[in-house]
Amino acid sequence: MSGFWKNRTHNLARMSLADLFRAFFTYPSVLAYIAVAAASFYFVYRWYESPLPLAVAWVATGLVYPMVWYCLHRWVLHGQYLYRSPLTAAVWKRIHFDHHQDPHNLVVLFGALYTTLPTIGIVTIPIGYLIGGPAGSAMAFGAGIVITLFYEFCHCMQHLNTAPKTAFMKRIKQLHLAHHFHNEQGNYGITNYVWDRLFGTFYAKAKLVPKSATVFNIGYTEEMAQKYPWVNRLSNFTRGDGNPRRFRSEPAPGESA
Repeated sequence: MSGFWKNRTHNLARMSLADLFRAFFTYPSVLAYIAVAAASFYFVYRWYESPLPLAVAWVATGLVYPMVWYCLHRWVLHGQYLYRSPLTAAVWKRIHFDHHQDPHNLVVLFGALYTTLPTIGIVTIPIGYLIGGPAGSAMAFGAGIVITLFYEFCHCMQHLNTAPKTAFMKRIKQLHLAHHFHNEQGNYGITNYVWDRLFGTFYAKAKLVPKSATVFNIGYTEEMAQKYPWVNRLSNFTRGDGNPRRFRSEPAPGESA
């Protein structure tokens, strides 16, 4: 990485909103999302036939996205099988374990492109194609990228050490931080908790559910680490159960917070 991201730590607990904007819109994955979305909308223009299928494809993507995110977050990212194989341990560590170990670390908060882009494509392109052919598939894929950018920014805001200005952001921040610091077996949504409510994993306040012993290791306990050691090795044996890392070492001189 270069520029604002080179040789820096990015601790959201120490960043201002202006710092976040600067970091967000210079992060390579975000720039890649913007470029891919632009390319998708270019093909919408090239293949355009009628506005109605495009509008329906966009709406359908917006409706399906929260359900897919819920399923992936609950049963894949919080699943107990990816860390059990040396072939998938590194992926699981990168895409979710590190985030729960160090929730305010912006570097591991963003999704990895090699997992997010294929997933968005697999989910959205067939839906868009069934609704509006090639133009519909391009529109649905572009919509999926735009929604992902919205999710990523809201996710950053949920971990930023500032009080949100809107009731919506205050509420989703409260719910998401409860997922990270109280009980990870609920509140799987990021901006939408409809599916949590439908599947019985929603809790409005921390006092409504017991404190989870695995909230920071998401099930990768000492026992599991001994049995399936690959994530532990990749973590240099610094995995934490009782508290997240939370930037235990101070930034070096010249680094940003």
